[in-house]
Amino acid sequence: MKDRSIISITLGVVAVLSLVTVGGLAAQQPAARAYKRDGPAELLSQAKISEDSARAVALARVPDSAVKMLELEREHGLLIWSFDLTVAGKQGIEEGEVDALTGKIVGVEHEKN
Repeated sequence: MKDRSIISITLGVVAVLSLVTVGGLAAQQPAARAYKRDGPAELLSQAKISEDSARAVALARVPDSAVKMLELEREHGLLIWSFDLTVAGKQGIEEGEVDALTGKIVGVEHEKN
């Protein structure tokens, strides 16, 4: 009887740890992108700065903004992460451009609707 109790407790602990581990792994998965993305595979392979890093740079440059759309493009000889950013309470779009090779801001421009 004592052996059964030990086995039951051990199985219970293993079950709880399994649930905690699975829950922890699920929590570590990145959230699905809530914006439109356009990045041709051939350009993605050339980018040295990740989408996440470029997004962080663009969002830091335009405070209180959210990404509406992202495009990886070649513009004026540069490989650019181009972000269309919306700012609450402000009409139009802020276009933030981040160099996909250096991570530096290339420009920010307001576009009216």
